[in-house]
Amino acid sequence: MVPHLTTALSGPLLELERRFLEASPQIEQWLRGQWQEYTPPFYSSVDLRNSGFKLAPVDTNLFPGGFNNLNPAFLPLCVQAAMSAIEKFCPEARRLLLIPENHTRNQFYLQNVAQIAAVLKQTGLEVRIGSLIPDLDGPTTVDLANGQKLLLEPLRRQGNRIGVDGFEPCAILLNNDLSAGIPELLRDLDEQYVLPPLHAGWAVRRKSNHFAAYDQVANDFAREIGIDPWRINPAFSVCRSINFHERQGEECLVANVSAVLDIVREKYREYGITETPYVVVKADAGTYGMGVMTVRDADELIALNRKQRNKMSVVKEGLEVSEVLIQEGVHSFETVHEAVAEPVVYMIDRYVVGGFYRVHTGRGKDENLNAPGMHFEPLAFETGCNLPDYRCGNPDSPPNRFYAYGVVARLACLAAAVELANTRLDP
Repeated sequence: MVPHLTTALSGPLLELERRFLEASPQIEQWLRGQWQEYTPPFYSSVDLRNSGFKLAPVDTNLFPGGFNNLNPAFLPLCVQAAMSAIEKFCPEARRLLLIPENHTRNQFYLQNVAQIAAVLKQTGLEVRIGSLIPDLDGPTTVDLANGQKLLLEPLRRQGNRIGVDGFEPCAILLNNDLSAGIPELLRDLDEQYVLPPLHAGWAVRRKSNHFAAYDQVANDFAREIGIDPWRINPAFSVCRSINFHERQGEECLVANVSAVLDIVREKYREYGITETPYVVVKADAGTYGMGVMTVRDADELIALNRKQRNKMSVVKEGLEVSEVLIQEGVHSFETVHEAVAEPVVYMIDRYVVGGFYRVHTGRGKDENLNAPGMHFEPLAFETGCNLPDYRCGNPDSPPNRFYAYGVVARLACLAAAVELANTRLDP
């Protein structure tokens, strides 16, 4: 099943998809050249929005938590890509330690951890799962809803090396986004590769740095294949020194929301788009859809009530929000049974290994689809994102729409590589 694109504005999308198909040799050559210059993150996932006139990333996650949602048919792709990534970072690795989030009650997330471990084991690695849970006294088996079991073991540090009892790994794979900060346990390790690097976590990383890198990538790519970069790139701005409780930084917010809305209105006029422009205000660091707000008029920011201010003030791990990204909102016109659908593309190394749709019944086309307490149904992509069908004559056939997704997702992955290359971990 492929979500239906419910918009009269499918013409521009068909034109974009057609351009990607026509230019696919050029696109693949260009990307190959970029990957000679930049090292892709070990893995990543990209949230896309497809409005029919625009196909753009709205978030790039460097600690993806939904491998359990991928089509099982794509498992060989995952294993091959993981082999490539491991050979690049740590070619002699035999033992790998996987460090997950502390979500012991989240069955869906734990199934994701089990799936990552299964992929890594099929690359020939011995894999153990080391936990940062403070009160984990010894090895603990967790029963999963799908019948599998997961063994969590407390991390142990000896000198400048980390492991679990009786197991000293060559490489450490984080599936923990370090929102709560970088544990001393993981700092200054000796000859143990930490993937992704510590500065990929939210203790250091900022969305505004990622989208600044994406801005450059999208401009270079658009110039290469002859398209308007706005078609694949959401406009954005950033405000620092924000305090929602104290109403500090409100003037900055209002000015920047107005500026981004003005850019979008001008583009809508240029393309004859009659939809209402909106922006998404989100915490510059953090995930899980927390600290996110949709704004259609800057005046809405002045009228925020206490509940709305509280919601925007705190993100995961109870961290206060002091910096926000103001991002052009991209309508989502893909639907399944009249429910809004948002594609999420998964990558290991520089390779697309599948994806799925978040399908929501309770959200609108201009709302955040990754929100706390929101129920979504994953709908695995039926076909890969790397095999366009040149002969079918329909640029929006499933293989070709998914190829377009794969192209834009890989641009976001490249931006993450540029971002990480430009970021350093403070001592």
